[in-house]
Amino acid sequence: MPSTAYLAAVLAIVFAITLALRAVPFAVLRTLRGSAIVRQLSAWMPVGILAILAVTALHGTIVAEPRATLYALLAVAVTAGVHLAFGRRTILSVGIGTAAYVVLVNAF
Repeated sequence: MPSTAYLAAVLAIVFAITLALRAVPFAVLRTLRGSAIVRQLSAWMPVGILAILAVTALHGTIVAEPRATLYALLAVAVTAGVHLAFGRRTILSVGIGTAAYVVLVNAF
C-alpha cells in the first residue's frame, strides 16, 4: 500500500493538471475574444453539435424501429419550426420536438 505522502502528492499533481487544463482555455480565450475565428466558432459550433446529435439520434431510431422514421422526421420539422418561430431558444425547441416525437410514437 502506498504511503499517505505518496497519495497526497499524486492527488496534488492530479489537481494541478486538472485545474490547468480547465483554466488555460479561458485564459487564451480572453486574448482571442475579438478574433473573427472565435466569433464564427461561437455561432456555428452549437449548430454543429446539435446537428451531430440529431443525425446520431435519427440513425439510431431508423435502425432500431423503421416504423418510427416518419415520426422522427416530423419531430425534426417541429423542432426546427419552433426554433425559428420562438426566437431560436434551443432548450424550448428541443423540448417541444422531443415531446412531439414521444407523442407521435406512443399515439400511433
